[in-house]
Amino acid sequence: MKPLSEMTEREYFVRVGPRPGMLVGKPSFHRLTAFLTGYDQHALLHGGPELIGWHDWLVARRGRDCNHAWPGQILRIALPNGWDDLWNLPPEDEQQAIKVLFELLDEFAAEREAAQDSQTSG
Repeated sequence: MKPLSEMTEREYFVRVGPRPGMLVGKPSFHRLTAFLTGYDQHALLHGGPELIGWHDWLVARRGRDCNHAWPGQILRIALPNGWDDLWNLPPEDEQQAIKVLFELLDEFAAEREAAQDSQTSG
């Protein structure tokens, strides 16, 4: 198994996605989005890859913008029929939102890696 220090951002998310409790204890969509916001801010301060372009990518992926920050964009994709109480999602909606969050992170990271690879090889 590759050490964390040698993983790409995509490898990291693929590794922790199936076990989000490793990051936040009891997994919840809100805890994971708070973790990712902290992850992004740490990267910004310390020269990591950050999640630059994440919100715009989600808007393009969804095909429209709204007044939500990126967690709201993900919920709109994961739960297209909406939700009653943002802070108390039913367990099945919570699981769906977490699943879609990590699927989208993987797609975003894969596209970013491919773009970086084409820049370095071209």
